[in-house]
Amino acid sequence: MPRVRKGAARNQARKRVLRRARGYFGANGRHMARAKDALIRAGVYAYRDRRARKRDLRRLWITRITAACRMRGTRYSLFMNGLKLGNVALNRKMLSQIAIDDPRVFDELVTIAVEASAATPANAE
Repeated sequence: MPRVRKGAARNQARKRVLRRARGYFGANGRHMARAKDALIRAGVYAYRDRRARKRDLRRLWITRITAACRMRGTRYSLFMNGLKLGNVALNRKMLSQIAIDDPRVFDELVTIAVEASAATPANAE
């Protein structure tokens, strides 16, 4: 049986890999084997960092809310607990946007949270 070489399919696969690796440093963007390895590694980093981005943004939102709470004389944990007790269902992203864009509304939220936490018997001091 004659030997069959892949021809067009192999060229297309090579083009596809090298096109995805375009712009990589040195041989990683030019040589097939190095480009394959670089793409695998890039995919691993991309997968990991899509999840890390969510963590980083949540940390940023919490930091912003904490700063806004401290300016109003309360703590982040008391504020969040008070919102929960006051049945205010806003996520941290929205709370941080409100703290930046509309400080008066955030003042009202702090008031609601403080009153709700003061009304519970466990927090009465």
